[in-house]
Amino acid sequence: MTVIGIHASHEQVHPTALLRAVRRAQDAGFTAAMCSDHFSPWSERQGQSAFAWSWLGAALATTDLPFGVVNAPGQRYHPAIVAQAAATLSAMFPQRFWVALGSGEASNEHITGDGWPRKDVRNERLLECVDVMRDLFAGEEVSHDGLVTVDRARLWTRPDTPPALIGPAISEGTARMAAGWADGLVTVNAPHDHLRRMIDAYREADGRGRLSLQVHLSWAPTLAEAEAIAHDQWRSNVFPPPVCWDLETAAHFDIASGHVTSEQVHTSVLVSDDLGQHAGWIAEFVDLGFDDVYLHHVGTELDGFVDAFGKDVLPQLGVEPMPPVVPAPGRRRAADALRPEVSV
Repeated sequence: MTVIGIHASHEQVHPTALLRAVRRAQDAGFTAAMCSDHFSPWSERQGQSAFAWSWLGAALATTDLPFGVVNAPGQRYHPAIVAQAAATLSAMFPQRFWVALGSGEASNEHITGDGWPRKDVRNERLLECVDVMRDLFAGEEVSHDGLVTVDRARLWTRPDTPPALIGPAISEGTARMAAGWADGLVTVNAPHDHLRRMIDAYREADGRGRLSLQVHLSWAPTLAEAEAIAHDQWRSNVFPPPVCWDLETAAHFDIASGHVTSEQVHTSVLVSDDLGQHAGWIAEFVDLGFDDVYLHHVGTELDGFVDAFGKDVLPQLGVEPMPPVVPAPGRRRAADALRPEVSV
């Protein structure tokens, strides 16, 4: 039994269509949802990038699903503003909202005109933001002078239970760092041995809470269609760090991905026209220990995907409802989580 959610990609789909899709997904049997929070898409072909926080209010109000969002406080967003937004959603929709806090990507953050810091500096900035946000959720008046500056901030509207703050990671080092502060871990599909090492790194460092996985997939009635969708929409997303962190515009990603083949896209996207194959892949991730699996069909037309997976995939997986979204017991200072060896 596991939670199977849908991932809503604001970089690819108009927010009105995404709202229809998550409602349809709830009706089809999906039991959770998450979304991105970018200023820019990874490709001009994707062609969208709506404001996630506006959309989240509508999505939470018009479904019964719990929702999460991946956010990068510290440059484009001041941490007090992220805390206020998250607290408001959690006050209105108790125990249905979580936010994963990462160190960001230049493609979204460069818009401020500030310099793009080194990864180690971004890690330190992130941990300062986490502590600022947790202090605000606790009702404290917060002033802070560091890589972020806060002057006498206080949240006047707070939920009874603060939102869970999740650690996003794609490497063992980041998973270990997240274990020191996060209420859970979220990552993306990768080879099983890599995912096992990440899970072990997180748990061995006393990482708490649920393990969540976002799975990029492409499905269509024929394999040729599924291949074409994946190559068209996701070939700009195959680059490992630091490339994906440091490219600045959709045009840069398109130039960099000009020679990416369909076969190379398979390293990032599970591509098949066989719904049984997709169910098998998802079941393997569940067997690795993931509590929640969020399915991201990388195409822009979502109705067929939602209907087919709701009818033929979810019943094979024993899908269960999402439990209440709450922070892990015990409060830790995020600043204590940084280790000198953590660089990715």
